[in-house]
Amino acid sequence: MEKVLDNNYYDLIINNVSVPSYDTGDNITMLNFRHSLLHIPVGDGDPCVLGQYPYHSFPTLYIPTATISIEKSGIGTVQRNPFLSLLGRGIIVGVIDTGIDYSHQAFLNNDGTSRILSIWDQSVQTGVPPEGFTFGSEYLRESINIALRSDNPLDIVPTTDPVGHGTAIASIAVGRPNLEMDFSGVVPEAELVVVKLKDAKQSLKAISFVPQDSICYQESDIILGVRYLEAFSLAINRPLVICISLGSSEGGHDGSGALSNYLNFSARLPGIGVSISAGNEGNSRRHYFNSTTVPPFYNDFELRIGEADRVFFMEIWPYALARLSIDISSPNRESTQQIFPAIGDCRLFTFIFTPTRIWVNNVIFEEETGDQLILLRFQDPLPGIWRIRAASMEEEPLSFHAWLPAGDLLSDETFFLVPNPDTTITSPGNGVNQLTVTAYNQFNDSILAESSRGYTRNGLVKPDIAAPGYQIPCALPGNRYGTLTGTGAAAAHAAGGIAMILEWAIPRGNYTSMTGYDVSSLIIRGARRTSPIVYPNNIWGYGQLDINNLFQRLTNI
Repeated sequence: MEKVLDNNYYDLIINNVSVPSYDTGDNITMLNFRHSLLHIPVGDGDPCVLGQYPYHSFPTLYIPTATISIEKSGIGTVQRNPFLSLLGRGIIVGVIDTGIDYSHQAFLNNDGTSRILSIWDQSVQTGVPPEGFTFGSEYLRESINIALRSDNPLDIVPTTDPVGHGTAIASIAVGRPNLEMDFSGVVPEAELVVVKLKDAKQSLKAISFVPQDSICYQESDIILGVRYLEAFSLAINRPLVICISLGSSEGGHDGSGALSNYLNFSARLPGIGVSISAGNEGNSRRHYFNSTTVPPFYNDFELRIGEADRVFFMEIWPYALARLSIDISSPNRESTQQIFPAIGDCRLFTFIFTPTRIWVNNVIFEEETGDQLILLRFQDPLPGIWRIRAASMEEEPLSFHAWLPAGDLLSDETFFLVPNPDTTITSPGNGVNQLTVTAYNQFNDSILAESSRGYTRNGLVKPDIAAPGYQIPCALPGNRYGTLTGTGAAAAHAAGGIAMILEWAIPRGNYTSMTGYDVSSLIIRGARRTSPIVYPNNIWGYGQLDINNLFQRLTNI
């Protein structure tokens, strides 16, 4: 078995400069021009392996970010304009998600053939992997069309979408119109390339303290998906829109992760647009922030832990210049006492009157960001109110953020008692160049309460734009239709808008060197803004997506 698939190996993200030091055969899998995976044995699964190896080496875990309004975003007007009529012709929309129901009528042409150019299913190992990749199965349109004519399509192309999220996201962007169901994708003449992510390794879930039955995906597999989409579009010389409706609250929330950096680079390339969901953590009560500027230089905050959460993690990211110690107290007042920062340290704390075990990595220098990181991993915590004290070791002012896991990786029973809804944009939405999309209710023009808010931890303006994201009509597996709500739906909607701009720019010859960063800038400039709101802001970004206004501004230059 390939080690990239083998649960007996951890996948560590390393810089390609380090590859010659570790390359002893099949223990290296290339990710992209900058990073590779190093496969090391799991061994006894000691949680303090995360300590022997840097925190950022372990791939981040991502979860889906969604549970009509074509008119609201100016898209319908552009489609009907005879001088524009932008429907996505000549554009590829690449969706990296939970898969796709390729037999759904939303993805078929009028003659019954598929509008899907290719599917790379990372979870199926019975077919042939794409060229340049070592696992999964690639199904090109020719095979999909043969399967569609068969009595048993899955015997020929055995890829499905058991979750349904990927099917819904793809349909919002490019779904074929269905008047009876009052449904249409934004660019129904664009074509699809789909990456179905394999499930995250159980070994990574275990060391990250994520429930084993949770639906989540590895950062490294998403990076491979981006590389596949770019290679496919380059091979057929077509513009590409990458849509990622996945998110994570792991990391420094500053765009420094491996995936964020890769997307930053991709968005600067001609013919590649990138749409990223902002996340749905705005009202989840899973972010805490404190700034203490006067003595005493410490802060006590409280975390309510519910009975349903037997394993979970929490991250604390202090700002320079302070160095913080941490003290954790259980509901019955047992305490770890002060835990001081160190390099490569991992400590296990047990309690006398409760079965709770807590692993603490108080890392003075987290290599990817250069900042301090305090990682707490809880096992069998006593339900109730836990108290945490963060103290400055130099008796100086301090400020820090704390984040709990996103989405279904944690129940609603666990939360901070004094939460902060800001700085909740999920990765990779904290990157500089990709378009980060939040969601609003297109029926009453209000932001969705769950939509994550900016800014980033390093002060970057995010989100960039707000798009419709409330009960958006979508396709569902089994030739059904339904609705999708959340920033994932909004990112899919915006991906369709990006495809329209790329169609105008490249296939129509108006601006053949258009990059994703250029597209994002045009979208920001053409956004609809409402007085007396001050823009940009950490809720709406630069305003509401309005493709028609964008083109009106171009004609007035």
